[in-house]
Amino acid sequence: MLKRIMSTSAPGWVFLIRLMVGAVFLSEGIQKFLFPGEVGAGRFAKIGLPSPELLAPFVGGFEIVCGTLLLAGLLTRLAAIPLLTIISVAIYTTKLPIFLEDGFWKTAHEARTDYAMLLGCLFLLVVGAGRWSLDARADGKARSSQTSRA
Repeated sequence: MLKRIMSTSAPGWVFLIRLMVGAVFLSEGIQKFLFPGEVGAGRFAKIGLPSPELLAPFVGGFEIVCGTLLLAGLLTRLAAIPLLTIISVAIYTTKLPIFLEDGFWKTAHEARTDYAMLLGCLFLLVVGAGRWSLDARADGKARSSQTSRA
């Protein structure tokens, strides 16, 4: 099962998508701890999320860990799943109200990073980490040990 999750035949250039998505989530997670009033618990309270003092550090921790895993290309598909959940909740809680109040164009402007992160995570979930990753390295070692046993 883990072998299947880590396998990837995607080209090395997938690293650029991992770099984009991983760096943004890593940065946002760190900022939830550095600036809790603006982007952490204070922001979560402002948009009406429950238990913001607990939820914001929980989410920030996942963003840091999963963003770092994406940057390394380690367990990329698994790391993309919580990030998909986080960005989906972010779009629902922050962009849907903009859409309902101000319409499509205002939402399109405000949500551009969120949509890029959503689609980047979906892409990584489907194709995996790519050739230049720890997943590919582990998959290559697993394949070479299987061929040597055969």
